[in-house]
Amino acid sequence: ALCVERLYPNPLAVSGPMLLSMLTMCFGVALYCWDMQWAENWGGVVWVMLNSLFAVGDRLIQRYLLAKDQRPVDVSTTGVALLNNALSILPIAVAVFASGEFRELGPLCQKLSGRDVLWIVASCVVGCGISFTGIWVQRLIAATSFLVMINVSKFAIIFLEVYVIKNKNPLTVVQIVGVMVTILAGVWYGRARRDIEEQAAKGEQLPLVKNETSKC
Repeated sequence: ALCVERLYPNPLAVSGPMLLSMLTMCFGVALYCWDMQWAENWGGVVWVMLNSLFAVGDRLIQRYLLAKDQRPVDVSTTGVALLNNALSILPIAVAVFASGEFRELGPLCQKLSGRDVLWIVASCVVGCGISFTGIWVQRLIAATSFLVMINVSKFAIIFLEVYVIKNKNPLTVVQIVGVMVTILAGVWYGRARRDIEEQAAKGEQLPLVKNETSKC
């Protein structure tokens, strides 16, 4: 994503600390994956890589078409959220029919309780909120920064799932270190981006022509 954004009309500014923080995040991810049971997860790895490829492409396209400093299209944030969710119905419908899940829909709906319906509706509302705010943030920050934010937040969610919700197996010491390294590297990336933006703001405030007082 970083390499592609360098080719945009308003390319992403890059600094040494920013690159080092991203490399540190990759190191943290590698530590987390070190103790995973790879023999049982190779099929999942393929889907993860495919999902990552589509996610990067999606973020790059959204950044290019939504950011005011790139090549924005005249579509509101609500309109983009509606298009994202409406256009995704077709591939999801194809996947549902291909996997045979459509035949299970009727019996499952009959078993739903009022509480189940409430949670489904709540999930839809939260999903709409995530879609809207995600597009809103994408208008404001670079695609690389957006991907970094998502990855760091996912590692924070891992901690919540393991130690608060407790619906996952406990992490090993190496995995805990990997999660902490990734989160701290994300904080480092944020500070590096802030430094770049502050330097750019200072450069814009400097006068184009230096005034010199005439000597008599």
